[in-house]
Amino acid sequence: MDKKNNGKAALLGMQHLLAMYAGAVAVPLLVGQGLGLTEEQMTYLISIDIMMCGIATLLQLTTNRFFGIGLPVVLGCAIQAVGPLILIGTTKGIGAMYGAIIVAGLFIIAISGVFSKIKKFFPPLVTGTVITVIGLTLIPVAIEKMGGGNLQDPYFGDMKNLGLALFTIVLILFVQSFGKGFLKSIGVLIGLVGGTVLAYFLGMVDFTVVKEATWFHFPKVFYFGKPTFDWSASLLMIVISMVSLVESTGVYFALADITGKKVGVKELKKGYVAEGLAVILGGIFNTFPYTGFSQNVGLVQLSGIKSRRPIYFSAFFLIALGLLPKAGACAQIIPEPVLGGGMLIMFGMVAVQGMKMLAKSDLSDERHLLTIAVSIGLGLGCNIVPTLFAKFPETLQMFTGNGIVMSSFTAIILNVILNRKDYQKNVTTSTIQQQVQ
Repeated sequence: MDKKNNGKAALLGMQHLLAMYAGAVAVPLLVGQGLGLTEEQMTYLISIDIMMCGIATLLQLTTNRFFGIGLPVVLGCAIQAVGPLILIGTTKGIGAMYGAIIVAGLFIIAISGVFSKIKKFFPPLVTGTVITVIGLTLIPVAIEKMGGGNLQDPYFGDMKNLGLALFTIVLILFVQSFGKGFLKSIGVLIGLVGGTVLAYFLGMVDFTVVKEATWFHFPKVFYFGKPTFDWSASLLMIVISMVSLVESTGVYFALADITGKKVGVKELKKGYVAEGLAVILGGIFNTFPYTGFSQNVGLVQLSGIKSRRPIYFSAFFLIALGLLPKAGACAQIIPEPVLGGGMLIMFGMVAVQGMKMLAKSDLSDERHLLTIAVSIGLGLGCNIVPTLFAKFPETLQMFTGNGIVMSSFTAIILNVILNRKDYQKNVTTSTIQQQVQ
């Protein structure tokens, strides 16, 4: 393998790592704080979570007859699992939380063959809607980071933060517009590095986190104790895992659309099995459920590099960072406004990719337009006003308060009801394809 090409792939892999890093550490931070973990426990949780993101990604990249979808997909923690995990951990105990994760992973593997056959439920009309909502839902996170990351901070939105975010955006746009070849493909990485360098001269880069981090951290099986198995906790985590599969399906189809690779029943089944294995490992090593990360879809589209080689490097980097906390801490020195600037472009590209998928539907058909309008409207609305369903039982609120979940369910249901002819055509086509295979 060409060393020069390896160097380029390594840089692209680092760009993918930086794109997903904030999202990857968000779940352990939120869950750890919700469960009241100590600083030492939080350090373990974040480090091992990063390592497991790399292992989970490798499971999807390494294709064989049993698992691996073979797309340039990066796996990270499922953000929709945060609420249920905290609920289970605080009411049933941490052991029950990890026992439920293991059961959910086994369930995913068990139903992978059946779940892979519901591709007919995900035409461009549905997957495009979901991907669009995912991108639009993530944009407010980028905006918040552009202002400094904390809405309560008196310095939120000051000129220094906004200027740094704007500089990062302009630098990325400049490289993407006027750069050529490999330089253009790493535009986001150049923007993040350039923004961090400027922030250093402005006195906004703090190296304390790197100095205080240890050099080596080794993973432990059942660090928080042996798992316990509670049926209600397991059922809740199974439902959350099903929602994650829906999100992953959208990510797989989006990447397949970008790379031009065919994704059928066999590929989906192997992808789901890999995801199930990752979830089981998450329970064993006391981390979390994993799902395909939409952040990196926008980066694949933006960079134009569609091979898996950069993602392999990203996976190995993640594993190394998980074992070497001091090295992993280097990614934490990137100021929030710089991250926000880069995220704004990447999340926007995710939404644009969804729109491109929607363009493949017959937008002259009012039923299609109604499906898109209601699904996007309800998805975004539930994110903006999550208390809309506050009178519902607490368990149901975990789903109704998640715009991506609501958008997915709404799009699927409306597609079946309003577009019956299209749905029946998809069912027939899918059946014929399965018989041919």
